[in-house]
Amino acid sequence: MKSRSGPSAPWIYLGLLAAQTAAALTLFWIVFPIFHGLITHLGEPQMLALSDQVGIVASAALLHCCYWTRLKWMPVTSPFHSVFVAHLLFFASRVSFFFGGALFSAIFFRHLPELDAFPPFAQAFVKSVYVAGTLFGLFCYSLELDRFGKAVEDGPPERGE
Repeated sequence: MKSRSGPSAPWIYLGLLAAQTAAALTLFWIVFPIFHGLITHLGEPQMLALSDQVGIVASAALLHCCYWTRLKWMPVTSPFHSVFVAHLLFFASRVSFFFGGALFSAIFFRHLPELDAFPPFAQAFVKSVYVAGTLFGLFCYSLELDRFGKAVEDGPPERGE
């Protein structure tokens, strides 16, 4: 695995993490009202505004781009050591993913069984890929928070390393 090193590497890593965080927050901002509508109208087809669909796809794409870019070319770096901050990051990691898990559960275990008629196969497939891609992006983000939390818990490398 190639990694970039030098004085700018920690800032590039933190920039990628900040972009992932912004994308995840945008997803939560867009999806929460949709989730509420899904729960309060079980079994009814949900119509999403084009702007919501574009926002979800763009946010999920940004999550994936930043995550995979970081994973391939950037080491996880921590500018400081703090067990408390590490625990907050571990907590944020779990919280970020259980929102995705709640959405998955609501769609597949409550909403779909209540539908009077399932959508055509092609439409159902596209929607499933759409949801799975978004959930996988949130999963990758939670892994990134875990990795950063571990780096913060362990502390920055010694100057001689």
